[in-house]
Amino acid sequence: MVAGTALSLLAPVASQASDTVNLEEMNSYVRSVKSSSRLDSKTFINDIKDGLANINNRVDVLESRQNNFEAGGFSDTTTLDGKAVFTVGALDAPDGVATLTDSTLFQYMYVMNLNTSFTGDDNLYVRIKSGNNYTSKDANGDKVKHTFGETNYGTYLSSTNQNGDVLKVDKMWYTMPLGDNLTFTAGPKIENYYMHGTTPSIYKPVLKQFTLGGNASAYGASTSPGAGLTWTSDNGIAISTNFTTKSGNSTGLLTNEGATSWATQVGYTQPRYSVSAILNQKYNDWEDSYFSTANGKQRTYNDASSTNIGLRAWWRPEETGTAVPSISVGYDTSETDANANSSTDMYFVGLQWQDMFSAEDRIGLAFGQPQKREDETTDPFAWEVYYQFQVNDSVSVTPAVFGGSDRNGTAGADLTGVVVETTFKF
Repeated sequence: MVAGTALSLLAPVASQASDTVNLEEMNSYVRSVKSSSRLDSKTFINDIKDGLANINNRVDVLESRQNNFEAGGFSDTTTLDGKAVFTVGALDAPDGVATLTDSTLFQYMYVMNLNTSFTGDDNLYVRIKSGNNYTSKDANGDKVKHTFGETNYGTYLSSTNQNGDVLKVDKMWYTMPLGDNLTFTAGPKIENYYMHGTTPSIYKPVLKQFTLGGNASAYGASTSPGAGLTWTSDNGIAISTNFTTKSGNSTGLLTNEGATSWATQVGYTQPRYSVSAILNQKYNDWEDSYFSTANGKQRTYNDASSTNIGLRAWWRPEETGTAVPSISVGYDTSETDANANSSTDMYFVGLQWQDMFSAEDRIGLAFGQPQKREDETTDPFAWEVYYQFQVNDSVSVTPAVFGGSDRNGTAGADLTGVVVETTFKF
């Protein structure tokens, strides 16, 4: 029985082997392996060499790809920071002013700041900016700014940008040291006050008219090609001189065809206070707009020039979180060679409290008289009040109320506005 069973099992295996498996070739392969393949210390040397070569080739490829990636990225000395600002607000505007609306508006501003150093002491600065604050053009093709970009009524916000949802290069300049105390700055897109050695005001405004201790004749500027020198001493004294020409990228720098601002500032700064004076010579019908009435801005004509003097000072308490605010003040006077009624003046006061209710919060109050011409019979006045609180390290919210009486130099041209700005910093 056992023999019969074994034969019955082997018969089909033998039949399949004869059809599909060459047992003799298998035996031959086994014999060849036994006779020629002996495993010793040299058996895998070639395989290892080949493997290492393949690994090295792959590492070279990865390094090449990494180098290509780094070539398309930032250098180690380039930093990027920026912010986005959401603005919701409305105005109670004077009747009959076409550029102002009582509607509630929702707008934004987005900015990126790039700083690159090539030596460790120099810096190339580029600012890229966009926004959708509304603007249009008049019959002459000139831009007409609206609501939160209107200058004659002082409603232009510090966060306003009118690039129409397009990212544009907004500022660009290069600065480098010339020795221990002297700095040289030049760029195709710069404003005078970026090249000054003394900070004129520490008040942080919501409205652009309250920047720089009153953005009027002495500090009024325009993004243009320019250059300047700044000397700073170890004891707080700083002297700077610089120029910008509005059409310096087309008709030429310092020419009779382009409006030019040449500003020289002398200042003294200590940790808790600062004083400064500036002389700004403006040529070829340069106009100032942010902190000015309509007549105060247009006081020059027929390529007239103006001599503008500005005085600034600020002081801050030793500790924050008290009832005593920091104080910034400013006064400008201007004289032109246009006609007898061409001199102007302005004043500014800014008060600021910090860390009052929570860490890093800020209360701001500013007021002043916009730059007005001597023959104007009204007394224009502008003001703002705001509270800024930190939601976290990167997000802050700022409700603000602002207004003005006879703001553009016209009797009865009063206005009140309210905005809420949410700022996201990165």
